Amino acid sequence: MDFQLTPEQTAFQDAVRRFAEDRLRPGALARAHDPTFPWDVARQMAEQGLLGITIAQADGGQGGTLMDAVLAIEAVAAACPRSADVVQAGSFGAIRVLAEYGSPWQKDRYLKRLLAGEGVISVGMTEPEAGSAVTDLRTTATPDGDGFRINGTKVFTTHAWYADVILAYVRFGPGIDGIGSVLIDPRGKGVRFGNKVRFMSGEEWAQSYFDDVYVPAEMVVLGQGGFRSQIAGFNVERIGNTARSLALGRHAYEEARGWALQRKQFGRLLAEFQGLQWKFADMRVKLDAGQLLLYRAAANADRGFPSAEETSIAKLFCNQAGFEIANEALQILGGMGYSEESLVEYCLRRCRGWMIAGGSLEMLRNRVAEAALGRSFSQRPPRA
Repeated sequence: MDFQLTPEQTAFQDAVRRFAEDRLRPGALARAHDPTFPWDVARQMAEQGLLGITIAQADGGQGGTLMDAVLAIEAVAAACPRSADVVQAGSFGAIRVLAEYGSPWQKDRYLKRLLAGEGVISVGMTEPEAGSAVTDLRTTATPDGDGFRINGTKVFTTHAWYADVILAYVRFGPGIDGIGSVLIDPRGKGVRFGNKVRFMSGEEWAQSYFDDVYVPAEMVVLGQGGFRSQIAGFNVERIGNTARSLALGRHAYEEARGWALQRKQFGRLLAEFQGLQWKFADMRVKLDAGQLLLYRAAANADRGFPSAEETSIAKLFCNQAGFEIANEALQILGGMGYSEESLVEYCLRRCRGWMIAGGSLEMLRNRVAEAALGRSFSQRPPRA
């Protein structure tokens, strides 16, 4: 079994690393504490071919693999953790749903701007009463002439108020097969937003309200019965979340490593104290183990075998590892690590959020347990 990157992957990784060091490392700290979307980074990445990495060339993307996108996230995060989010937004999640299932008209209207770094797409999935139990969503799509009237509420919709478009999960009818998705103009009639709320990570979100919003037929991405198609690809989308968790853990590790090799206390370098040496050993093991799990999930998905079990295992481990590594790195840096003068505290806050977003650790454990035991377990109470 070959654990080495191909020459092409290595060349790509090196090119992205040079770009990130030259163009993104300057200003990395300021970006980490700015809640607005880094449009300057998005446009630079578009010029470098770092948006739409996983999207087909026929749709304006780069026609690359999931592994390519993972390598880009790792290389970018090493220089600027915040900028790794731009790679994610341009190659995973809602933009991939639009590229995969959108009509030629939808792609022409929205995808071009997204891939040029001139716009961003927001996803409206979670609702006040539908988080992990996403199939409990209540936002309705009621037929009205050639289109639909959308009524409902979404929460945790980052980017929504300045997005080009919102990909909203809606209910056309009862049950799982009644769920699909539509594109909603955030500036359209009947769309409004609550007060901005800041996540622990520094990003902001606002509750989105759809009050009798009219959506013409051409804005439907997947109609009734489309939910299964969308959610089947969600396991693949988790790879981007997983990659960022581990990449930010590695960024924190490298900062702590540099600090330990130059900071002295009691007349000795921090690196000479065995208590800290063991911390670095544990962090390194977690980084190597997490990278193997991440690369396995990404490589097998690229071969046409996206495994819910493998992506769940990778996300579960890397979410925990990224947070634990950032936490230990902060401890090693002491007061400097706890300060906003260091990116380590930012990495810690971001990694904590990914233990919830994209599938909580508890839901991932359920999925892994089902695979281990060879049967499914409903989380709902038994029917009377």
